[in-house]
Amino acid sequence: MPNVFGSPHKGSEPRHEQVVFCQDEASGLRAIIAIYSTALGPSLGGTRFYPYGSEEEALADVLNLSRGMAYKNALAGLDHGGGKAVILGDPSKDKTEALLRAYGRFVGSLGGRYYTACDVGTFSEDMDLVARECEFVTGRTVANGGAGDSSILTAYGVFQGMRAAAETVWGAPTLRGRRVGVEGVGKVGHRLVEHLREDGADVVVCDVSEAAVERVRALHPEIEVVADGDAMIRADLDVYAPCALGGSLNDDTVPALGARVVCGAANNQLAHPGVEKNLADRDVLYAPDYVVNSGGVIQVADEITGFDFERAKSRASGIYDTTRKIFELAADEGVPPAVAADRLAERRMSEIGRLRGIFV
Repeated sequence: MPNVFGSPHKGSEPRHEQVVFCQDEASGLRAIIAIYSTALGPSLGGTRFYPYGSEEEALADVLNLSRGMAYKNALAGLDHGGGKAVILGDPSKDKTEALLRAYGRFVGSLGGRYYTACDVGTFSEDMDLVARECEFVTGRTVANGGAGDSSILTAYGVFQGMRAAAETVWGAPTLRGRRVGVEGVGKVGHRLVEHLREDGADVVVCDVSEAAVERVRALHPEIEVVADGDAMIRADLDVYAPCALGGSLNDDTVPALGARVVCGAANNQLAHPGVEKNLADRDVLYAPDYVVNSGGVIQVADEITGFDFERAKSRASGIYDTTRKIFELAADEGVPPAVAADRLAERRMSEIGRLRGIFV
């Protein structure tokens, strides 16, 4: 079992503020809520509903994801710390109103230290049910005063990060004429394809769901389809955009990678520490995932004080500038972009978190 209070990327030093195991036998709820940091404000992060093979696997995932949210929220300029929750189970079989409302009771019991939202396996309609039991919920449906589907600005933000990467590598902030492989065309991936085609990119896709692929092909019959993620990694691409589950970049896939740029929506794309150096050694520019995929959290954070789409989109446009800043810092300091991004995030958490010590 992993060290519950240790950062998954930083060794065994104590970092997570709080980890809560939640169980309601009557509804079948089994969940874990992890709060990595509240240095910048209440923690914010989605709820993942997934059929984990074990509680240990779920715990490892929520620890990694909550840490990622702290860094993501910091670089997005939000006054929120990092948190995440996972519900163990198959959402297609186990998700019920009673289970979601029981989960809402546990979120409410934290007294505002954690705000939840959608993630893999959960949707805005689910957040409406959670919100019937507690107020610390965002990402609700428009009909219930929420921002709706956060994948809209997630995809937009990834595209902005990709533009910054294109400018760094090829001298212009456009993907026109570039060959971009999108692995996973679900909630975020299919929207990213729209931005890429509008910009004039040639797009290659794959997904474990044939229905998801066919939905994209119905709109864009000109796109190319490859069999699976392994074929995508090895394809002749300019940009590889992982938009499915994390861990696709590892010791086996990085040497086979055909792309010059990696920029996608998936969380935790690097399988373990050190992969970022392997990418840099191969002259592959990696746009840190938690930077470029922060459009969704910008959207749901905006909802907490009253949602305005244009304001949220304007803030998500800043992902382009943040990504450029990270690439410039990485070049100046001679470190991979992932290291530069961590340093910027840690600096903001330290500087702003320090203000809590000023008596008012």
